[in-house]
Parts: sequence; structure tokens; C-alpha cells
Amino acid sequence: MIMPQRNAPAPQAQPVPQVCPALDWQAIDRVFLDMDGTLLDLYYDNHFWLEHVPRRYADKLGVSLDEAKAALLPKYRRIQGTLDWYCVDHWSRELGLDIALLKAEVEHLIAVHPHVLDFLDVLAARGKRRVLVTNAHQKSIDLKFRRTRLGGHLDRVICAHDLRLAKETPGFWERVREIEPFEPARTLFIDDNLDVLRAARDYGFRWLMAVSAPDSRAPARDIRDFPAVAHFAELLAQLR
Repeated sequence: MIMPQRNAPAPQAQPVPQVCPALDWQAIDRVFLDMDGTLLDLYYDNHFWLEHVPRRYADKLGVSLDEAKAALLPKYRRIQGTLDWYCVDHWSRELGLDIALLKAEVEHLIAVHPHVLDFLDVLAARGKRRVLVTNAHQKSIDLKFRRTRLGGHLDRVICAHDLRLAKETPGFWERVREIEPFEPARTLFIDDNLDVLRAARDYGFRWLMAVSAPDSRAPARDIRDFPAVAHFAELLAQLR
């Protein structure tokens, strides 16, 4: 889930064309990848939390859609960036709605970003370990893997809920390292969440890449803090 204003440029800012920097793939042993907004189109999640849930919440309360949105946004903002923010069970309890069932109602919107599966396959051919590292709840992962072929193109899935820490939280990467030993200097981490990337940078990752167009139906963001890629075709071309 992403709030509309998170990591967004100022209204008057115009996106600056960005060129994906060349990576030294010989210096990278494994690739850690986020799911929502990175491998998968964030449009599904944005539509779900900003449109679908408010409609169902409005129906439950017997209020207008605008009133439901006004009630929900403070709830979203209050725990943004915490593990509960990403937790299906938390929101089911908080809103009195079956969030897993509601997610399935619009699962037809789940989509893999273009060139992602080819990119993952070429990584494997080049001997790079492919690890999904996601804040998404287990129920969300299961739904999205059933809807896509993503799971068959990964070597491991690490769910933040199993580690009891969100990726933004100090100590997260130490817990990852206990179950997936890795060297930060030889690991590429790709994510659309700039707060998560900052935490990874603080931990000592050498190779970091932001996704500038996580939602295919929204403008690409102008990202200045990290190297950025809009489409995986750019990285695929480097690998090939």
C-alpha cells in the first residue's frame, strides 16, 4: 500500500529524464527484490486501498464514499511504515472488513511489470540468487503468487511478517542475514519505497536501485537520492 503523497515530487516539479546507471554485475552475487511496486504493478494496491476499501467501508457504515475516505486516511497515516500498515489481519480487525476477501474481489488488477520475468530468468542464467524481500502480508503474497507466475522465478521469499519487523525498521537486515547470509557490498537491492532504501543504505548496501514508475497509471517520479530505473527492460539490456 502507498499513500498518494508518499515520495511524490512537489506539485510544480517536472520529472527529469533518468538514465539507468550501468551496474558492475561481476561484483553482484545476489539480488534482493521488493514485490509491490517493484516486480508487481502498484496500481492494484493503490486502487484497492484508495478506492475499493473506501467503497466497502462506506457500505458498511452507511456513509458517502467521500466520508469513508476522510475516515480512512488518518487511520492509514497513523501507522504508515509499521508492520501493521502492511498487515491484512490488522486492517480486518481495525475496519471490521474481510480484507483478504476484498483483495480477491479485485485480483484481476494484479499484474507483473513488463520484462520482470525475463529479468529474473536472466539473473538465474547469470548465476545470481533471486530473493524476494517484502513487507506484504503472507495472505497478500499467496494471492499474488496464485494470480501470477512470479513465485516460480524466485529462489527464496522473505516476508517481513515472519521476521516481525518492517523493512524500514532498524534491525531488519540483521534478521534477514540470520536466515539468508549475504554481503551488503555484493548484493543489489531494488525497491520502490525510498524509506526502505534509506534504511538499506544505512545498513551498508553498496548497490541500491529505486523504481521510479511503481504504478503504471501514475506519472514516473523524479528520484534524486538513488539510482533509478523506470522499467526492467533497462536492467535486462545490461545483463544481456
